[in-house]
Amino acid sequence: MDELWFRPLVWTDYRLAMSFIVIVPTILIIWSLVRQAEAISRLLIIYWRVASLLMITIYLLVPAWGIENSTFENLCGQIGFITALVARILIPISLWFWVDINDEIKDLSPSFLKLMVVSWRWAMTVYCSLGVIASVPFLSCAFSLDLLSSPFCQVWIEAPLGYRSIIHSDATQGFIGFLGLLGLSVYVLYFGYFLLIRLGKQGRLALEQ
Repeated sequence: MDELWFRPLVWTDYRLAMSFIVIVPTILIIWSLVRQAEAISRLLIIYWRVASLLMITIYLLVPAWGIENSTFENLCGQIGFITALVARILIPISLWFWVDINDEIKDLSPSFLKLMVVSWRWAMTVYCSLGVIASVPFLSCAFSLDLLSSPFCQVWIEAPLGYRSIIHSDATQGFIGFLGLLGLSVYVLYFGYFLLIRLGKQGRLALEQ
């Protein structure tokens, strides 16, 4: 896959994701808990719930590595390309959707924590928006088995495969896919509950989120 011109860009995207999606919000939520900044803590708790779809995506993509995969493994990979796009759409929405949290953060007295949170929210919004645009061409990987096994799509599975070698080195691709689908099922159930019940009752107020 070295001949793919965009391969370095794919790896750059994964590195940026580690920074913006994992490392920075981890620091911010610990910081907010120490400072007892309730509004920021609630925002970040909601963020982590939504962003968990990206971790689920990692588990769904791993089974699709290689050419001779089972139907189940290919299905996991196809779903993974869809959830990767959906996650990049949902994350910025989750950061700005809540009216009460937005107002509370706006009313906080100036501090370095507030500055970092606001800067991170804007950075995430730009990063995810660009990610959505960049992901659209690769959405075709979700609808073509021949394309899924090609270098064009397989390059996106290299990083998840590295994760597997560190965390699940003894697990089969099928088992990792099962974990991904299990996680996705729980995610969809919770998201459905939010859309059908909680959103109707609370609207854009986070309250006890």
